[in-house]
Amino acid sequence: MSYIKSKDRIIFVTKEDHEAPSNAELIEDDPNDPYEDHGLILPNGDINWNCPCLGGMASGPCGQQFKDAFSCFHYSKEEVKGSDCVENFQSMQECMQKYPELYPQEDDNDSAPSGGADTAPTDSVPTSSPDSTPATTENPAAS
Repeated sequence: MSYIKSKDRIIFVTKEDHEAPSNAELIEDDPNDPYEDHGLILPNGDINWNCPCLGGMASGPCGQQFKDAFSCFHYSKEEVKGSDCVENFQSMQECMQKYPELYPQEDDNDSAPSGGADTAPTDSVPTSSPDSTPATTENPAAS
């Protein structure tokens, strides 16, 4: 009898294997099995790159850039989590822009509210330019 290790276990059997009583032994689930469904974070704290919640982002032409950026964010110890990962996310974004058919960009015109040019979207993020004072937001939880 032979088998192939994958997410699912596939067992090939012969006619003779079916004629004999089964001697299969069930083994306890291995908590470190990378193919087991553990969610985004494995029990040892590592990122589960096989998690369906990542939507395949860890593979493809920009998979390594995604892994670098996501890993940096996940393991970041900075006061503002991920603030040390800007270059990784820029690299990932630049890669994704090279493959618009695989990584489509949201069209800002479709989600912009009607009401004129002076109306800002409610989910906008403040930004700063190199020659201006950085934008800040108050954190109600910090008071």
